[in-house]
Amino acid sequence: MRNIIWALLGMGTLPQVLAADKLSTSGFNLCMKDSEIKVKKLDVTYTHSSNKVLFDVGGTNAKEQYVNASLTVTAYGKEVYTRSFDPCGDEVHVSKLCPVPKGTFGAQGELPIPSNYASQIPSIAFSIPDLDGQAKMVLKSKDGNDIACVESQLSNGKSANVKAVTYISAGIAAAALALSGLSALATAGQTGAPSSSPSFGDVMGWFHTMATNGMLSVSYPPVYRSFSRNFAWSTGLIPWADMQKSIDNFRQSTGGNLTDNSYESLHQASQSSSGSSATKRGLNMMFQVADLLPRSVDTSSDASVSSGSSDNDSGSHKFVSGVEELSKELMIPSADIFMTVLLIFAIVIAVVVVGILLFKVILEAWALYGNFPKKLTNFRKDYWGLMARTITNMILVLYSIWVLYCVYQLRNGDSWAAKLLAAVTLVLFTAILIFFTVRIFIKARKYKELEGDASSLYENKDTWRKYSLFYDNYKKDFWWLFVPIIVYSFAKGCIIAGAQNHGLVQSAGQLIVEALLLTLLLWNRPYATKSCMGINITIQIVRVLSVGCVLVFVEELGLSQTTKTVTGIALIVIQSTLTGVLAILIAVNAIIVCCRENPHAKRRREAEKANRDMDDLTPLDARESLLMEHPPRKDYAEMSKFNFAAPYESYRDQSKARPGSTGSTERLVQADYGVAHARGSSRDSRNSRGRSPSLEGHHPTKPGYGMAY
Repeated sequence: MRNIIWALLGMGTLPQVLAADKLSTSGFNLCMKDSEIKVKKLDVTYTHSSNKVLFDVGGTNAKEQYVNASLTVTAYGKEVYTRSFDPCGDEVHVSKLCPVPKGTFGAQGELPIPSNYASQIPSIAFSIPDLDGQAKMVLKSKDGNDIACVESQLSNGKSANVKAVTYISAGIAAAALALSGLSALATAGQTGAPSSSPSFGDVMGWFHTMATNGMLSVSYPPVYRSFSRNFAWSTGLIPWADMQKSIDNFRQSTGGNLTDNSYESLHQASQSSSGSSATKRGLNMMFQVADLLPRSVDTSSDASVSSGSSDNDSGSHKFVSGVEELSKELMIPSADIFMTVLLIFAIVIAVVVVGILLFKVILEAWALYGNFPKKLTNFRKDYWGLMARTITNMILVLYSIWVLYCVYQLRNGDSWAAKLLAAVTLVLFTAILIFFTVRIFIKARKYKELEGDASSLYENKDTWRKYSLFYDNYKKDFWWLFVPIIVYSFAKGCIIAGAQNHGLVQSAGQLIVEALLLTLLLWNRPYATKSCMGINITIQIVRVLSVGCVLVFVEELGLSQTTKTVTGIALIVIQSTLTGVLAILIAVNAIIVCCRENPHAKRRREAEKANRDMDDLTPLDARESLLMEHPPRKDYAEMSKFNFAAPYESYRDQSKARPGSTGSTERLVQADYGVAHARGSSRDSRNSRGRSPSLEGHHPTKPGYGMAY
């Protein structure tokens, strides 16, 4: 199972997994207030092949004194090893701690681990990423009083946060975007064509789910927190040092406080936390250690001194969770979150505008010097509309994330200008979606009054081109479903941002919202194609299961750390599998997108063919029947000049009065009338959209008429 998980995460190969056999500390926190010995350095490494623990400790001491040391190792909330030793003893002798000298000191040593303890360490601990383990060393005076305490996170050097996963996920999103473009090109000029599935919106929505699952204020196992950080880019949280510095300057000039919430302060803390060991993984581990400490531990004053801090022994560490924790792990100050996302969005918009204008220039040059394809005519003429629809589609895809960050900024921001921008953009984006919603409903109401249904939303080319991005994947009877989706996006963003630091409220609220949407989809089954139906309902089912699993991490439920870690790994496997399936489906759709027939276009083409067949239909001539004699065929061209819509008696009199008439029998006159009426009705039905002609005012009971018609 560990090898399967490893392969899914894309974090290594089997030989690398089997070769790992070391556990080492990564950063440390002091777990005692007003300690006599100030620990500045702690490196502990356990080597599985030799069953030995190597330690390197250093710090300052106010006076020379003899101490006893106790080392405790825990993994997933369980104590797996404990050992007390006297640095001056025969079994473990550390000369530099015998006694601990006054002033600065440093000591290295080696402790053998008995085989009965070493056998209790599972082999997966050396390969699973983001190992949830801690090592704590307590120094005591000879009279038994604690004089120093330091605790550190254990690491095997592997993490679920891998840049390759970020790049692969970005590539999947780019492929979905390209596939959507190819699908639009293949159906150019057609109305009622559903977009390919999984679409760019489907993929980005799924990545948003994995990213926001890691933003809740719950006690995540480190492995899942690191995994969800791979998809933070999809929400606009992209680290960029120069951008963060510019945002800090903007905040400072508009009322922001940069003392403890700026890029420089994060950078200094990161450098400080990584200075004592080459194996340390930076500031993110410092936050993870703080998260795993008991809540009763006082993390203020000396208890929060970071590794490598030389002079400041009375700093403070603020416990963070949710969005703030994620942002700091990405080296983005929490007060800079909204402005970072706003600038990234502005850059994407600029790229889209420049790209469309460049495409317009290429098409114009193509039209002048080449054989311009007709399918691209609409793109060439309506590039401003294309640009507006593309930006609107981006707003629709990112609406939930935008609501989240705007609400977060309004609650936690310190710059009045950034708060104003958050309020204005939230109102603006919401107003744009409301405007299109109102316009679509007005159109649908108009079509229902004129035609009895809203099918023209799919069949009218102008309406389809302007508004189809909201309902193109839905069946004609469920065009309105985009409204519940917008409400769902708004509610989800408000719950995550509005209930920060309340993990139970966030998890329960999200579970209710996701379950309601799943119920709506299962009840109506609204999607136009089976593939789209299956993909979107599967994604929604996994969303509900994911949020249900997040409840395991809620501290109020009091579940064990082992249960949380197992649940986190299960979530990673499920979400990684669905991501891989989406990638495969995108590759398959890229092959068949130009070959698959559009169901709406197929139905429209069949209707047009039926109308043409009606126009060319030759009714059954009663005189051609095998049950009667076959008199000579009459001249129907001459017959057509008579009024075929007139009553039967009038037609009979006209027929008998024709030049050269030999006095046709009543039966033949009835047949002539039926042929003429059928041809006239066929011509009148050309503009009736395939509806059957009315029989009112005629004589369907006449035998000749009925047979011919």
